Parts: sequence; structure tokens; C-alpha cells
Amino acid sequence: MDRRELAAFLRSRRERIAPSDVGLPAGPRRRTPGLRREEAAQLAYISTEYYTRLEQARGPRPSREVLAGLARALRLSDAERVHLHHLAGAPPGPPPGPSREVRQSILDLLRRLPLAAATVTSATHEVIAWNDLAAALMEDFSAVPRRDRNLLRRAFLGPHPDGRRLYGVSDADEFGRRATQNLRAAAARYPDDPEVAELVRDLLAGSEEFARLWASHDVSSEPTLRKTFQHPLVGPVTVNCDVLDIADRDQRVVIYTATPGSPSEEALRLLSVIGTQRMDVPR
Repeated sequence: MDRRELAAFLRSRRERIAPSDVGLPAGPRRRTPGLRREEAAQLAYISTEYYTRLEQARGPRPSREVLAGLARALRLSDAERVHLHHLAGAPPGPPPGPSREVRQSILDLLRRLPLAAATVTSATHEVIAWNDLAAALMEDFSAVPRRDRNLLRRAFLGPHPDGRRLYGVSDADEFGRRATQNLRAAAARYPDDPEVAELVRDLLAGSEEFARLWASHDVSSEPTLRKTFQHPLVGPVTVNCDVLDIADRDQRVVIYTATPGSPSEEALRLLSVIGTQRMDVPR
């Protein structure tokens, strides 16, 4: 355990967080940037005395539970979390849960694909980033709560109570099978993540079909190369599906493109213009 480096690292991470980032008032008497030690300690669920000793390079070796609390309180990235564990002399186990942090370069890539619908999905098939054409083709994800952006929930638990839903696709059954296999593997990678456990519980309770697929314990699947969206404004849109794995984040970039010169390419061009307008089309 490198106490001096650990102390310096904790201090540097604490000082970069503005009180407003964690819902705290700035107050008139802050003489140093970032959070106070007692605030960081409170967010990590440890005592102020213990946290202070860590920043003064006098503390004992933190447990994995304490390190997890510090990583959460100080909003550490995956790389910073690993670094924290190494400084504390406790090499990290698997990440606590699927990453939802999308690299800026990937977000830039989505914006540079004007005639391709593209999304980024997490290990549990939550849509965590998308471009404008994906919103027009599939769903305006910004208009629904985060919970309802999970494609497994949409596939097995039906549309959102207010009637919003993903547009029908030609491979709905196959997607459900493959997504279940992927979730089975993700649950093994993140055995302690409460959101993964909750998702599995909800799907088992709400869908007999999911329960049947889950009971098979299958974890391998072939990618879908083509699918057709039944869009209410422009009709059927057949697209090629290419998936790029982001291994270090356990995420996937899914890119939908139409064959050049096809009616589906013209449909995507039209969608790129009209965006997410609904034009009072019934769902």
C-alpha cells in the first residue's frame, strides 16, 4: 500500500468535484476548491476521522467496501477505480456494474454518421447514447426515462404505460433470444450489481418467454446482419446491422445502414429531415 500516493490521489479527486455536482450548496466560506473532507466522507459512508487519516497518509489499508464507497463518492472513472485499488494494495475485482460512461470520441462518431442510425448499448442492452437518425427510426430516447431505454424491458415487458414503444422489427423473437443470452453472460460478469439483479428479477416475474429462455443457460449467439423496422411514417425500412465492440467499456456501437440506392435508403434520408416528428400518426 502506497499511503502517500493514495493520500495525494484522494485529495486531487476530492478537489475536482464541485459541491453542486453532488447536490450540495457551495456556501460562502469555502476556501479551497472541491468538496470538504467531511462531505467526501459522508458520501463514501465512512467517518470523517477515517477519511482524514487516509488523506494524511496515516490510515490503515482500506477494505474493498471502503474503496467502493470512495470510488462512488469521488465519481471515479473505471481507470481511476482500478488505480485506487492498486494504490491501496488491493487489486480490483470485476467492475461493480456495467459502465454507462460513453467516450467522447464515440459520441463524436455517432454525430458524424448523418445517413446511418447509430446507438451505443450497455452490457444489459440499455441504450446509453444515440444519434438523431436513430431517434427518428427507433425511438426518441430522450423523451423516456432511463429505465425505459432498456431494450430487454421493451422486448419482454411490453410498451411503456403511456403508449410509447419501440417500432416493430422483423427479428423481435430472435432479438429476445440473443439479448437474453447476452444478459446471462453480463450477470456473470457483474454478480454484485443491484441493477443487473433487478433487471433479471423483473424480467423473470413479468415474462414467461424470458423465463423459458433464461432457464436454458445459453450464453452464445450470432449477430443479426439485417432487420426491418416497421416505421409508421415511412413504412418498412430494411437495414444492415453492424456491431462494434468497445471492449474496455463492455459496450456496443450498433450501426444501421441501408443498401445504397434502395427504397430504405430514401426512407432514411426522409427520416433524417423530419426527425422525431410524429405528425399525429397513431401508435
